[in-house]
Amino acid sequence: MIVTLTANPSLDRTVTLSEALRIGEVQAATAVREDAGGKGINVTRVLAGSDVPSRAVLPLDADDPFAAVLRAARVPVLAVPLSGAARANLTLTDHDGITTKINLPGVTRSASDAAALIEAAVQASRGAQWLVLAGSLPPGLADDFYVQVITAVRSAGGDVPRIAVDTSGAALRAVVERGAPDLIKPNDEELVELAGIALDPAHPLEEAVVTVAARLVPARVGSAFVTLGGDGAVLVTPDGAWFGTPPPTRVRSTVGAGDSSLAGYLLADVAGAAPADRVRSGIRYGSAAAALPGTQAPTPADLLPGDVPVRSLTL
Repeated sequence: MIVTLTANPSLDRTVTLSEALRIGEVQAATAVREDAGGKGINVTRVLAGSDVPSRAVLPLDADDPFAAVLRAARVPVLAVPLSGAARANLTLTDHDGITTKINLPGVTRSASDAAALIEAAVQASRGAQWLVLAGSLPPGLADDFYVQVITAVRSAGGDVPRIAVDTSGAALRAVVERGAPDLIKPNDEELVELAGIALDPAHPLEEAVVTVAARLVPARVGSAFVTLGGDGAVLVTPDGAWFGTPPPTRVRSTVGAGDSSLAGYLLADVAGAAPADRVRSGIRYGSAAAALPGTQAPTPADLLPGDVPVRSLTL
């Protein structure tokens, strides 16, 4: 079982344009779709679609139309009954896959809301292999909310899951400073912001990423799986570093691609795969998600053909 926690779920509306976005003009859309979104929910959707048990913990108002979207997507959930409708995020994509995303802040949460989410995460993750803490935090939750979750889960006793974190900004900094997560999944920009160190342009991107990530691994985090968009992904562990590049991909929407990469990584991890194969699986699922419209969860049938070369790098 892999449990995910999404504190700030979203109804993702994706509008497809026939041409590039023209700021300040009126344009016609060729298609629109709605998906249950939020990083943890996206991870659970991919895992469940690949027959790995997963459950998404999230706040949910019984009167929120978002509940119907979750049911339609068949997302296995542990809903924490809290008031307030899920935010609606808007994504604009054109024929070339260029994505413009507008994210709303979400419902303001109280201290009692935070306590209810933490307790649900503790209960759901008992005996799980991984707990994934993913996505932005809604207004009202402290920057160290994920640290609070980690502390509560690890203090509960029993079989404690490994903990993966996919967030950014102050929430990610707090986790790295005080949470000692087993895995983080930033992209290269989030890694730079986290470490406060620019990537060295004199070196290839993957080597520059390894140099920065190695400052965090293993001193503050167990491992770092850094996604690089169309350039692939880098994994840094205490034992080494690996870099992989994606297969040829016609990008239709990048929304959720990073979440799918994390899910692909975890799929390989729970299967006992070696580091290079975890990188390969993460890239395959991320590329498959980018080739699908909207915020769709790729299944094994959606994985793209073509090789995913992976090579080791020097720490």
